[in-house]
Amino acid sequence: MALLPILEYPDARLKRIASPVTEFTPAIKKLVNDMAETMYAAPGIGLAATQVDVHKRVIVIDVSQDKSDLKVFINPEIIEADGEIVGEEGCLSVPQYYDNVRRAAHVKVRAQDASGTPFELEATELLAVCIQHEMDHLKGIVFVDHLSQLKQMRVKSKMIKRHREAARA
Repeated sequence: MALLPILEYPDARLKRIASPVTEFTPAIKKLVNDMAETMYAAPGIGLAATQVDVHKRVIVIDVSQDKSDLKVFINPEIIEADGEIVGEEGCLSVPQYYDNVRRAAHVKVRAQDASGTPFELEATELLAVCIQHEMDHLKGIVFVDHLSQLKQMRVKSKMIKRHREAARA
């Protein structure tokens, strides 16, 4: 397994739309393992392949306290969504920035696991939010895209300044 570099906003590669996984090869299993290791090390609770510059429809999530409940969603699609929840979100691609985002409170998702076996899962609360957040990445959407234009400009400016300062160091 290997730690993968995480793209940071406003990197244009975060806007790329991910392609479906059509073959469940050892490379996909390695990607899932590397993504999980990267997510845990960051530390985070979710990671989309887009964030590590792999434009395939793959996400990993673990919202458990002890990091013992890794969930893998390949080619995920939300087949039901209802209710509404507004909560503070952060993102490994937008470090040190948090803001409120409106999401569905309950989702039912259909996906495949790392072996290609289809499954359905109902989720509420943090898991539902995390699924929607990571699925947005697969569509080229970063959580700040849900914010006002003014907030988007502020975040973009902050991140550009951060990257400039890191490059000087």
